[in-house]
Amino acid sequence: MNIGQVSKQSGISSKMIRYYEKIGLLDAAKRASSGYRVYSDQDLKTLNFIRHARDLGFSSEQMKELLSLWKNTERQSAEVKQLTLQHIQVLNDKIAQLQAMVNLLQHSANHCFGNEQADCAILKNIELGVVEES
Repeated sequence: MNIGQVSKQSGISSKMIRYYEKIGLLDAAKRASSGYRVYSDQDLKTLNFIRHARDLGFSSEQMKELLSLWKNTERQSAEVKQLTLQHIQVLNDKIAQLQAMVNLLQHSANHCFGNEQADCAILKNIELGVVEES
């Protein structure tokens, strides 16, 4: 398969595939005599794994670790679980941060008249960098 075909089948852009090769997430593709990249079915499986891990919010470094564990048939599931539990904590922290932002913005929106006046609590609170909750 060429890069366009593997891109279409994996749902990952050609640019990202080349990037994943560059940073070592994906092994460098074999080259045809014409110099074009040629991908195997295993490369496609790896790209699908990468896409699924990316969709779950894993970082590039975490994906490298996951790929290493995925390829290692001698791995211990405890390693995979530990990495996953750490990632879950990061996601929970992000959720808490996002919820706090929603709460602060909702508070600002509740105090904005939303009329023809120029005065706007939302802009004032963004300017100040603080939103006091009532």
